[in-house]
Amino acid sequence: MTSGIHHVTALTRDVQANVDFWMGFIGLSLVKQTGGFEDAEQLHLFYGDPEGNPGSLISFLVWQKGATGRVGHGQVAEISLAIPRGRIGDWLTRAMQQRLRIEGPSREFGEPVLRLKDPDGIIVKLVGTDIPDTGWPAAPTRLRAVTIWSEVPEQTVSFLGRFGYRQDAVEGGVTRLISDTDVLDIRDASGFVPGIQGTGVIDHVALRVADVDELEEKRVALAGRNAGDVTWHDRKYFTSLYVREPGETLIEIATDGPGMAIDEAPDQLGRKLLIPPHFEDTQDLRVRLPQFARPGEERIPMRDLPFVHQLRQPDAPDGSVILLLHGTGGNETDLMPLAHRIAPNATLLGLRGRSTEEGIARFFRRNSMTTFDQDDIKSEAEAFAGFWEGAIAAYGLDPEKITVMGYSNGANFAGAVMALHPGLIRRAIMLRPMAVLDDLPQVDLAGTKMLTVTGARDPYGPYAPRLNEWLAASGANLDARVAEAGHELSQADLSIAEEWMKGE
Repeated sequence: MTSGIHHVTALTRDVQANVDFWMGFIGLSLVKQTGGFEDAEQLHLFYGDPEGNPGSLISFLVWQKGATGRVGHGQVAEISLAIPRGRIGDWLTRAMQQRLRIEGPSREFGEPVLRLKDPDGIIVKLVGTDIPDTGWPAAPTRLRAVTIWSEVPEQTVSFLGRFGYRQDAVEGGVTRLISDTDVLDIRDASGFVPGIQGTGVIDHVALRVADVDELEEKRVALAGRNAGDVTWHDRKYFTSLYVREPGETLIEIATDGPGMAIDEAPDQLGRKLLIPPHFEDTQDLRVRLPQFARPGEERIPMRDLPFVHQLRQPDAPDGSVILLLHGTGGNETDLMPLAHRIAPNATLLGLRGRSTEEGIARFFRRNSMTTFDQDDIKSEAEAFAGFWEGAIAAYGLDPEKITVMGYSNGANFAGAVMALHPGLIRRAIMLRPMAVLDDLPQVDLAGTKMLTVTGARDPYGPYAPRLNEWLAASGANLDARVAEAGHELSQADLSIAEEWMKGE
């Protein structure tokens, strides 16, 4: 029977920092990059040995700038990688040279261990074992262990024993299970807090089976033992089922094949972004996924600015930039597909609103559907002005070539910024806008080029003329259009925006 760990999957909030650590410091190969199999708008990265063999794989779902989780019972809490015993000192020196905080060496179950954290705070242990030493530097070639925190450790141990693991030893509240290839450590976390999903948390560990026939045997056996919900999935590179052990940690059971080379040449693994076959592979989808550079490749360092943001470079940038402000409940990538269609060679800079209502993002708070928090608008506009100046300096942007495109709440915010900081925004496309300031100041917008698009059936449409009249009275070069649509965006908006951009 095949046994051992197939892979571990965690969540990261910063794809570039994640790549720099796991490829750059640890030295693993990026063997697959795909859209998520549950959500193709979520990037999924697999690291491992150069062949992408089961037992070497660590994967990350990218929740870019997503909320952090909490480690607790019912979770995998630590990842351990096997290194030659004689290389403990080399890894310690490497970490210090790269100014990474590292603890150890200490000893766990008689093995020397170095302990550090990845950029998301996930605990990573480098464990000295008797594997062959292939020289230095050399990346770890396989997983040594994972540590599971359980509120019912005896039940967790019993459950995992049916997957080729046997109990070995107990040390300091940790029960060690061993297979022919690796280890599961079960820590008694009774009385501790439960884990909460989010970035910086390990989602699940996958255990190996040889093929779908063995997987089906496991499914039948689990069903016979009333193991709870057991779900079957085709992940293209392996087939798997998911189940929760008695302590609530998510366990995946995954086949060894067909493997990572099913859709890429063995020497080209991880070079292309691939979309799962059950999703339509479109440019609109691809443009929303975050970009990253491998270690040593040219990159644009992302800066810590007042707004969470995502910068997307086209294949052939023409120097123009479209700065994107989403509508209520959106995020920094929502308008990227539309903007890319309008201007394929423009750099896209999407912002995420900072004012939240009932968990959804906005650029300012509202008191009712048509009245708005004036102080919040002013403070957020001030923050935007700081972001604008910071982004221009950090990313080398030409303010004369920046077009702001906002939709609904984002368009309203752009209008407020123009009133409160005249001259900052010089070109804008405002989709479904209305004036949100109670008092529109007298300002000089001469030289500002504006496109506003109102929906013919938009219930907010009657509020648009006040904004258009103010823009015209302030001297803006205004092109006010009406699209055959409601409040939602439509093909008409794309056509109008394309035509306006070409005319500029």
